[in-house]
Amino acid sequence: MAGLGPLRLRRFLKKEGDNASPHTDWPRLLAGDWDRWQEALAAARGGRSVLIATGVGGYLPMATLDGLLAAALTLRGAEVTVLLCDGCLSACEYLTVYRVGQGLERFARQGAPRDLCRRCYQPARRMFDGLGVRVVTYGELLSPEEARRARELAGHMPAAEIPAYTQDGLKVGEHALAGALRFFARGDLENEPLAEPVLRQYFQAALQATAAVSHLLERQRFVCASFHHGIYVPQGLVGEVARSKGVRVANWQPAYRKKSFIFSHGDTYHHTMLTEPTTSWENVPWSGELERVTLEYLASRIHGTRDWIYFHEKPREDVEEVVAEVGLDPDKPWVGLLTNVMWDAQLHYPANAFPGMKDWVLETIAYFARRPDLQLLIRIHPAEIRGGIPSRQLVADEIAAAFPRLPDNVFVFGPDSDVSTYALMERCDAVIIYGTKTGVELTSMGVPVIVAGEAWIRGKGLTRDAGSRQEYFAILDELPWGRRLDQDTVRRARMYAFHFFFRRMIPVGCVEPAGGKAAYRVSISGLDELAPGRDPGLEVICRGILEGTPFVYPAEDFPGGSHVER
Repeated sequence: MAGLGPLRLRRFLKKEGDNASPHTDWPRLLAGDWDRWQEALAAARGGRSVLIATGVGGYLPMATLDGLLAAALTLRGAEVTVLLCDGCLSACEYLTVYRVGQGLERFARQGAPRDLCRRCYQPARRMFDGLGVRVVTYGELLSPEEARRARELAGHMPAAEIPAYTQDGLKVGEHALAGALRFFARGDLENEPLAEPVLRQYFQAALQATAAVSHLLERQRFVCASFHHGIYVPQGLVGEVARSKGVRVANWQPAYRKKSFIFSHGDTYHHTMLTEPTTSWENVPWSGELERVTLEYLASRIHGTRDWIYFHEKPREDVEEVVAEVGLDPDKPWVGLLTNVMWDAQLHYPANAFPGMKDWVLETIAYFARRPDLQLLIRIHPAEIRGGIPSRQLVADEIAAAFPRLPDNVFVFGPDSDVSTYALMERCDAVIIYGTKTGVELTSMGVPVIVAGEAWIRGKGLTRDAGSRQEYFAILDELPWGRRLDQDTVRRARMYAFHFFFRRMIPVGCVEPAGGKAAYRVSISGLDELAPGRDPGLEVICRGILEGTPFVYPAEDFPGGSHVER
C-alpha cells in the first residue's frame, strides 16, 4: 500500500468503501504533501521502533489519535508498527452488552460476533494502510495451538479463580474481569445470568492477547509501546507483557478540556496519577496570573463550556430552592458524598479503605444513620445514565435494596438530577469521595475533602486520606469540622489544579471536536502542522513516547498561563 501513488491509493480506498467510514482519510489530508510523506516513511525505516497498540480499531477516539501519533512519530524518524485485532480475540473492549444486543447468548457461547469484528477491524486497517505504516494483527501472531490452549484453560478454570489468575506474574485475570464488568456495565457480576460464560470469553481473550503480544515483542525490539487507557482487553495485556520485557509503556486518554489528552508513563493513568510525586508540580513558580487562569477554568467546569467531557448543560445553582424541595435542614451540618460509575476501571487499588465503592456507600449510610446531628447528601454521578456506556448497576438501586427506607438525615440526588454538584457540595461542612476527580475542584474552593478510594487528589497533602475502614470511620467521628481549608492549603490545592488541568492535560492543536462516536477528528492543511516544533503539546507527547521525558505540558511558560485554545 505504501508504494501506491495518491490517485491510485484514493481509488483503492473508495473501492473498499472508505467513503462510508468516519476514520481519518490520510491520503486526502496529505494529498498536497504525498511525495514528502512517502519520503518520510522511507527515511523512518530502521529508525527507533514504536509500537502503537491500537488493538480495537473500531473505537474511533482511539484509532483517530493513534493515526495522528503514527504520522507525527514517523516525521520524527520513528518506524511505527500498529497492532490491530483482526477478529481473532474471543472478546475485547469494543464489545458491550448494548452493542451485542440480541446476540448476547451467542456471544457467551461462541465469542465475539464476526460481523462486529469486521466492522471494527476493516475501516481501521484501511486507515492505517492508507497512511502507509506497518500493521500487524493478533491473528498473525497467535498460533492455532496457543489459541487452543487459551480456549481450554478458560473453559476449565474455576470461575472464582479467574480474577486473581496470573501468568508469569502478569495480571491476566484482573484485566479479564475488568473487561467483563465493562461489558455488562456493572460493578460486580452478581445476578447476571450469563456472567460466567462472558467472563470466560474475556479470560480466553486475555490469554490470547498475552501470547500474541509476547511473540511480537520477542521478534522485534521497541523503544516504547503506546496505547489507549492501559486496562481492559486487549490493551491491559499489552501493558503487562511490555513491562515484563522491559519495553517502555505510554498510556493515554482524552482529557476533560477540549483538544487535550492525558498521557502517562509505565501504566494506566488510573494508577500513575495516584503515585505522581508532588515535586512535579509544587515547585512551579506560582503567580496571581496562574491562579486567575485556574479559577476561570474551574468556574467554567460548572457548565462545561471549555470541556469536551461533561454531563450537565444547564445545572440548577439555586441551592435554597433545592433545600426547600427535599426537606434539608439548613441549620444542621451537611456532609456531601460523591459517587463514581460502578463499573469504571475496576482494578486493584491497595490504598482503598473498602473492597469496592458499593460497600463504601452502604457502610457510610449506616454510619450516618447513627449520626442524627449531621445530614448526608449523596450525589450520584450523572455519567451513570449520560456516559458513553450507561451503567446497568445503579447506585440508587443498591441503596434502595439495602435501605428500603432511608434514614431521615440521608438525601439522595440521582444521576438525572439537574442540581449543580458544585453548588451543592460547596455548602457542605466536608465532602467524602471515592475516586471522583471533583476533589481537585472542591479543595480549590476551600471545601474539606475526605478520600476513601483511589481519587487522584489522594496523597497530595490536601485531603484526609483513609487507608482502612477503621481510619475512615475515625475521620468521620471528627465531623463536623465547621471550617474551610486554610489559606495555604487552598493555595496548594489551586497549584495542583493548575498542574492537573493545564499541565497534565496536554493540548493538541490539530484535533477538533466532532459529533457522534468520533468525539474528535484530525484537522490539518498539510504535513507541516505535524512537523517537529510546530505544536508544543504534540511535541511533549512525541518526546515522551520516543525519549521517556515527562508527559507534562509547561503551561506556565505560555502567555496567560496556558496555550491559546484554538
